[in-house]
Amino acid sequence: MTADTEAEVSEAQIAVHWKEEPLIEPPRSFVKQANVSDPSVFERFSEKNFPQCFEEYADLLSWDSRWHTVLDTGRPPFWKWFVGGKLNASYNAVDRHLPKHRNKAALIWVPESEDEAAQAVTYQELYNRVNEFALVLKEFAGLNAGDRVTFHLPMVPELPISMLAAARLGIIHNQVFGGFSARACAERMEDSKSTVLVTIDGYYRNGGLIDKKKEADVTVEEAEKLGIEVEKVLVWRRHPGKYISRSPMVEGRDFFVDEVARPFRGRTIAPTSMDAEAPLFLMYTSGSTGKPKGIQHRTGGYLAYVAGTTKFVQDLRPEDVYWCFADIGWITGHSYIVYGPLTNAATSVMYEGVPLYPDPGRPWRIAERLGVNIFHTAPTTIRMLRKAGPDEPSKYHYRFKAMTTVGEPIEPEAWRWYYEVVGKKEAVITDTWWQTETGGFLCSTMPALAPMKPGSAGPGMPGIYPVIYDENGAEVPPGQNRAGNICIRNPWPGIMQTIWGDPDRFVSVYYSKYNRDGQSKDWHDWPYFAGDGAVQAADGYFRIVGRVDDVIKVAGHRLGTKEIENAVLTTPEVAEAAAIAMEDELRGHVPVVYVALKPGSALMKGLEDVIKGNVVRELGPIARPRFVYVVPDLPKTRSGKIMRRVLASISDRKDYGDVTTLANPDVVETIRKQVQAT
Repeated sequence: MTADTEAEVSEAQIAVHWKEEPLIEPPRSFVKQANVSDPSVFERFSEKNFPQCFEEYADLLSWDSRWHTVLDTGRPPFWKWFVGGKLNASYNAVDRHLPKHRNKAALIWVPESEDEAAQAVTYQELYNRVNEFALVLKEFAGLNAGDRVTFHLPMVPELPISMLAAARLGIIHNQVFGGFSARACAERMEDSKSTVLVTIDGYYRNGGLIDKKKEADVTVEEAEKLGIEVEKVLVWRRHPGKYISRSPMVEGRDFFVDEVARPFRGRTIAPTSMDAEAPLFLMYTSGSTGKPKGIQHRTGGYLAYVAGTTKFVQDLRPEDVYWCFADIGWITGHSYIVYGPLTNAATSVMYEGVPLYPDPGRPWRIAERLGVNIFHTAPTTIRMLRKAGPDEPSKYHYRFKAMTTVGEPIEPEAWRWYYEVVGKKEAVITDTWWQTETGGFLCSTMPALAPMKPGSAGPGMPGIYPVIYDENGAEVPPGQNRAGNICIRNPWPGIMQTIWGDPDRFVSVYYSKYNRDGQSKDWHDWPYFAGDGAVQAADGYFRIVGRVDDVIKVAGHRLGTKEIENAVLTTPEVAEAAAIAMEDELRGHVPVVYVALKPGSALMKGLEDVIKGNVVRELGPIARPRFVYVVPDLPKTRSGKIMRRVLASISDRKDYGDVTTLANPDVVETIRKQVQAT
């Protein structure tokens, strides 16, 4: 195989070599009490009962008007779910629980500092606060159904309150991950044409105070450069009656939420009955073409899917205390901190800070003090806690009945620590695979019905029919020990509607690769291309082997290489840049950047730090490169394509293979010596 052809070979065609892990049966104590312990669920959700099977999820919700069509395939792949139905997401998450659960905690918020008490927000208090802020959005900010509002908020109760207030009125909310930069927030405001920004004065992270209002000022400036005038900045206060930012409020633009909400205290506003297909929120995810994709999720199908998967996969019920140790700025938080748990009338825990502050025992102290019995986090956090405090869980007397992993594959060794030490061999583990675009879980074991397998995401969820295709569209059978592109053969209620403002990109990114007939209205002809490589074992369980495009997943967060490279190219001396993912014991992968300088540019002292700073400025700290290497040239094919595969192999100290037919093969060994000598 020549290097030119090798450059075009997908990771999906590479053979994989690992031993199959043994199956582990779920604890009997869990099976006895599980929400789903009847294997008939697989028959009910079999393909012969599709799509009507998903009415079982929709029936978990309260509808103003029932649907007349479960799935409309009239305009593939723009599927429509529960057509004709009307409902409101805020009502389903809050109002309908008041008769039975008004005095029960809907949210328990844990500040980072252990000197500050946790706060419980009952369903009644949540109802009151959501109504107040909904009135602020409508009567003060002038927003109505279909308008977009941008939140740049950290992990504070005001974030779910803001989301539910927007959903109450049919306002489309767009939460930007709190760790993203002001520039990244402005870009998302520009794309969604949002003119109202909701933020907070500050918050605490890793023992320090983050001045969030200062970032908001920069967001407004950056948005103006992009042609968006931010009309109002609504500022929540981290401490009641106290302003902790050093950035002054701008008269006529910036407003404290507690002040503008005074006229609305004690008032309520009826939830707007929304069409099932009305957009609920946007969530921007990085893409390999540089511009973030505004993933648009619908109201009815999304809400039904997260309600169902939360109840049946995570075994959640109203009496449970559930902690998804993630950030609401990502889809995991939307689906499994806010909408999934609250539609099930459960108690959802939120934590402001980082896992290891002030020490690696903190998560287990929180679990013990709050009586958490369902725990949900990412492999990155598991690896981090295992390294920093491998024996810490044994010091605390919490008891989990179920645990979930999310965001990236988990190594069997880390899985076993999670099961044996964190779960004390008493909790079932659901290792889930899904994406921002999918709304909820796609692969997972049904916890009381199927054994666990360390490192494996399990089979397709009930009603989800995965398949692995090779690059030519041929199916890769189970048990072949060959990876391929994992695809989903059928639509499902949680699937995204489209990419905001870019339907052509939606079709080309997710459906064109394996579409059999562009004119067909048969869903069988439109498999969903996930962009992940996977291998399927003989028992039907899937193991995800990584992205097959140029998206880097860092600690469960997806970062586009083009976004990172574009940020690097803001450095005047840089001519070309290549961002790759380097393997990392704790975070899974970290970004590494290779750059070639413009002719005549000398390697000045501190250039690497300047480049790192530019990436942080443009994208936020999560995208900070671990290393920046200034190299003579970047390895390229004769067609000019940068061989990131070669650079990744060098960073990981692996064999980079045959490069003799590259346009500049000699530079590869030069780069290897430079990098591996450091």
